[in-house]
Amino acid sequence: MSETEQIPEVAAAVLEALNNTDSNGTEEALNATAKFVASAEGTALAYGSLVFMALLPIYFGALRSVTCSKSKELGENEYDSGFRNASDMPETITSRDAARFPIIASCTLFGLYLFFKVFSQEYINLLLSVYFFGLGVLALSHTMSPLMSRIFPDSFSNKQYQLLFTQGAEETKEEIVNYEFDTKNLICLVISSVVGVWYLFKKHWIANNLFGLAFALNGVELLHLNNVSTGCILLGGLFVYDVFWVFGTNVMVTVAKSFEAPIKLVFPQDLLERGLDASNFAMLGLGDIVIPGIFIALLLRFDVSLKKQSKTYFYSSFLAYIFGLGLTIFVMHTFKHAQPALLYLVPACIGFPVIVALVKGELTELFSYEETVPEDTEAKEDGESEKKDQ
Repeated sequence: MSETEQIPEVAAAVLEALNNTDSNGTEEALNATAKFVASAEGTALAYGSLVFMALLPIYFGALRSVTCSKSKELGENEYDSGFRNASDMPETITSRDAARFPIIASCTLFGLYLFFKVFSQEYINLLLSVYFFGLGVLALSHTMSPLMSRIFPDSFSNKQYQLLFTQGAEETKEEIVNYEFDTKNLICLVISSVVGVWYLFKKHWIANNLFGLAFALNGVELLHLNNVSTGCILLGGLFVYDVFWVFGTNVMVTVAKSFEAPIKLVFPQDLLERGLDASNFAMLGLGDIVIPGIFIALLLRFDVSLKKQSKTYFYSSFLAYIFGLGLTIFVMHTFKHAQPALLYLVPACIGFPVIVALVKGELTELFSYEETVPEDTEAKEDGESEKKDQ
């Protein structure tokens, strides 16, 4: 991956980190509820808002992934997001990537757990805040760009810029960074930076959610599964990962409580009583949005490939996500214990579309659907295979 690939790096880096929380923020919500008894209206508002916020990046990220995928197929770097760089092209997740991801995520999670045990939590979170400040500004800028393109009139003077870093002389000159942007992108960057500073100094829940939504939308848009089988491998592996680290150890819960970063959506249960200064939060980890979201986006692209008017597989998986998330909240409140949301989301998001495919007689087409893998990704994997063979 080149250094110019900023946005997919944002999505990929966040995808690993966000799995360290998943739905375990729910236990924090329960602990807080022990101190503050939220009203029924406040609880309903909080969880209803979380479900609504979770659906936004999945729906719009899936739609943008279709445009992004068409751009990839045409070999173009310019599409509706307003950016014109190789960094805006999607990252394709292969079956090998999917199989390795739960292992990598587990190592990252346990590494963070050890860090929080050995080093001061204050300094670790300071470093994480600065790191996610940079990632968040880039992600939010990319998210806002299509909106800015529609807001400004055609008469707006939109100047083009290029940021170019090279090393070496004439014949040996090599590009390190080659990034093209325009005035609208700069405006997005300024607005995103203001939100970033707000989050960095205040850690306000609204700023947290703006970054969290941007991370989730970018993840769904730019992380593409190459086929349904790969999606099943990824979701199945993370299903086991989530259940093990939540029910088998206290590692994930400990990290979730210690980790201060915008990789979860929050909404106050005491908003009605305390307004914007409310502090008793219900939470939802971004892993519970992006992981199912990239699978749902794949099914939308499959619907498009069928060249039919209906989007049966997309809507069936979208409804399955709502059902699974609602079931997670119900079980959590019934048993008063943190729940790994993927325990309910994975069977629903895979099961519903498979049932639809069986009914329609399209199961073979569903599992034979294949998206093209970029040549550089294939070359990289072939190189890794050759090294292993040697």
